[in-house]
Amino acid sequence: MPMSEIAVTLIKVLFLVLLWIFILSVASVIRGDLFGRTVPASELPQPEITEAPPANKKVKRRDRGHPSTFAITNGPQSGTSASLADGVVQIGRSADCQIILEDDYVSTRHARVIANDNGFYVEDLGSTNGTYVNGQRITQPTTIGLADAVRIGKTVMKLEV
Repeated sequence: MPMSEIAVTLIKVLFLVLLWIFILSVASVIRGDLFGRTVPASELPQPEITEAPPANKKVKRRDRGHPSTFAITNGPQSGTSASLADGVVQIGRSADCQIILEDDYVSTRHARVIANDNGFYVEDLGSTNGTYVNGQRITQPTTIGLADAVRIGKTVMKLEV
């Protein structure tokens, strides 16, 4: 028994609708990967308001020679830096990163530098093109010092005093 023309037409239309849904979902994923997602202001972390330390207490200062910033030393945005005072510096193309790199080889949230009592570490956040310390691609958090160069895409960065 042959199928009626109406049934064949309905199957064709259903197939086209499913195909367009698939194409639009793929385009949405690609757009999200390239540009990140828009975060409403209500979801952004609000800075904590703290009181100034009392005048009679001494504020602890970092030792001389202790890195205080993570700076771009070579690349299109040379001279840009971020303070390590908060303990973490995010690096990537996203607007919520402390160091924003405009490079096709950099992921939205590419890597981060962590400063704690044990030292300074750089960690790749699952980027496609990798993070390199002194020319070696890293796959886990890696200790860095003043002499180490971190390369992400076409940009080289270092810890600075």
